[in-house]
Amino acid sequence: MNTLRPLETGTFRLDGGAMFGVVPRPLWERRIAPDGRNRIPMAMRSLLVEGDGRLVIIETGLGHKYDARFADLYAIDHETATLERSLRAAGFAPADVTDVILTHLHFDHVGGCTTRNGDRLALTFPNARHHVQRRHWDWAAHPNPRERASFFAENLDPLAASGQLVLHDGPGEILPGIEARTFDGHTEAQQILLVDGGERLGTVAYVADLLPTQHHLAPAWTMGYDVRPLVTMDEKAAFLDEAERSGWTLFFGHDSAAETARVARTDRGLVATETAPLGR
Repeated sequence: MNTLRPLETGTFRLDGGAMFGVVPRPLWERRIAPDGRNRIPMAMRSLLVEGDGRLVIIETGLGHKYDARFADLYAIDHETATLERSLRAAGFAPADVTDVILTHLHFDHVGGCTTRNGDRLALTFPNARHHVQRRHWDWAAHPNPRERASFFAENLDPLAASGQLVLHDGPGEILPGIEARTFDGHTEAQQILLVDGGERLGTVAYVADLLPTQHHLAPAWTMGYDVRPLVTMDEKAAFLDEAERSGWTLFFGHDSAAETARVARTDRGLVATETAPLGR
């Protein structure tokens, strides 16, 4: 049986308009208040999975390789939490991690995989295999103009050279008790992870940027960052229908207020309910 723990890795902010696409500001700001630069707070929350002799981290946040200008642009805050501190608080060191699973390679999801030591870049988790979808890796290696600003060579090149990159071809079991589903609306072949949390937790879905916050369950509430927003809408509808029928727990990587939620069917459609810390 897997033991699941959330790992807070810090916070940052993104433009509220970009996060909610065509939804007018008067609607979304009722739910998440922006700052004076129109940015809303975003978590960078990883999931630690221990079981079957493995220690697995799903997502790594954006790491510490940024400069002052980048930190100001995105209001990066690592005062409260970093991935390394959260991992050590759970009783583990970076060398203990056997596997890292990345839903996709945008900087706020993959940056924590590598660390800068002077002029040298090294893997943060030196003994870990790093799991990515092959279609997405190829997509990130030849970025389109819309996504070029989200894929950084300093994040990808060390992985490519490490010999510890594992590329997967489509949906299926990544590791025992961890199943990947692929989605193409936000970016090509983003993988959403379904994790077996045992009898107590059931299936926990790490929903990444398919559902960055609980508010994105609404069909038209898609991100301006999505490369195929109409595809996202169809993918969300099918995914949430299955999540409701199957009783999955959604685990949010970016929602600053809700760590998890369940999906309920109402006269307003499918909505987030029972928002709470994992396992509560």
